[in-house]
Amino acid sequence: MAEKELKHCSFCDIEQSPGAPLIAGTNGYICEACVILANQVVNSWGKKKSLQEMQGPLAKPRELKALLDEYVIGQDLAKEILSVAVYNHYKRLKFESGEIGGANIEQTVEIGKSNILLIGPSGTGKTLLASTLANIVGVPFTIADATTLTQAGYVGDDVENILARLLDVAEGDVGKAEWGIVYIDEIDKIARSPESSFGTRDVSGEGVQQALLRLVEGSHVKVNAKGRRKDAQNSEATTVDTRNILFIAGGAFPELEKHVQKRLQPKNSAIGFHAEVNNPDDKPTLEAMLNATEPDDLKRFGLIPEFVGRFPILAPLEPLDVDALIRVLTEPKNALIKQYQQLFAYENVALEFDHHALAAIAEKAIDRNTGARGLRSIMEQILRKTMFDLPSYDDVERCLINEGVINGVDSIEMIQTEKRQSLS
Repeated sequence: MAEKELKHCSFCDIEQSPGAPLIAGTNGYICEACVILANQVVNSWGKKKSLQEMQGPLAKPRELKALLDEYVIGQDLAKEILSVAVYNHYKRLKFESGEIGGANIEQTVEIGKSNILLIGPSGTGKTLLASTLANIVGVPFTIADATTLTQAGYVGDDVENILARLLDVAEGDVGKAEWGIVYIDEIDKIARSPESSFGTRDVSGEGVQQALLRLVEGSHVKVNAKGRRKDAQNSEATTVDTRNILFIAGGAFPELEKHVQKRLQPKNSAIGFHAEVNNPDDKPTLEAMLNATEPDDLKRFGLIPEFVGRFPILAPLEPLDVDALIRVLTEPKNALIKQYQQLFAYENVALEFDHHALAAIAEKAIDRNTGARGLRSIMEQILRKTMFDLPSYDDVERCLINEGVINGVDSIEMIQTEKRQSLS
């Protein structure tokens, strides 16, 4: 009787046995280990293809800052910090994926991820900087509001829902989502509550910080289908590796400067006739104190040390003055003045502002303490009545706005066309 022929895996040549079953094909066999390896290889091919389709060559830091300058006015220090951080982050990812190479590079060195924390008053451009960077790099981007997040098991959004929204933006492509950018806004609102020292559970403060740790440091997180759109392709839980997702957090951190000032200018405890008198003029400016912010100041504010450690890059944003707000109104590609001029152009009407009117709008925004975010509401309030009446007129050529209009003293001057004026 002929000896039974032994079956071998066509890839690794392992013999078939009760512990190593083989899958039969038309011209050979394959074992379980080779199936798993082949699946990993095919997935990496698909990921590389999708990433190449998603973005082109990586812009250098100077190029990134120049592109940011087209949309965001001022904040040169924050732009420089962000440009370097984003460039280094995606240069590392492109090198690891094999898109770029380098000579004499030590392959065993693993470069860690550096998340970014934006610190600055409301309306200084934190969200705009993050979203513009994501558009420039060409990766999925989502914004999460930290105030809606709660610790797992309590009413509110779980931190995993952030990844669910990122997956939706990436249209369910896990590879694209794992190269995305997540911006967590109002991060200062999850500072540790003073009540937690009395034994009260702080589920929307320190609890959220603890829950975010695993997300931002880099781990495999399961995202349930219930947290995603109903039309998402995958109905089962998806595992997302957050190691390559860049997290940018931003917050106004009100009164953070007090903690910085205490560190920079210790309180003089001396008393008596020979004690030095503190000069109020020596107090550093808000911009200087924000630039001098250190991790210890954030810990005193209420962020836990582990959370501060996950955001090693601090990017301070300076408050906007009148001149900066005027530039915000007029210079960027999507400047508000240009937007409203386009709306009026749809009615074949030219909208013109003089410099004093622009300065008055900027001063109003500063008085409201809303920064650049409050400019649109001021513009809407000024132009609402004119935009209501204008479509009903067919003889208006220009609308002129001066300082008196902004201050509520004058009305918007509407200039009729010359043909209409001559007929009248």
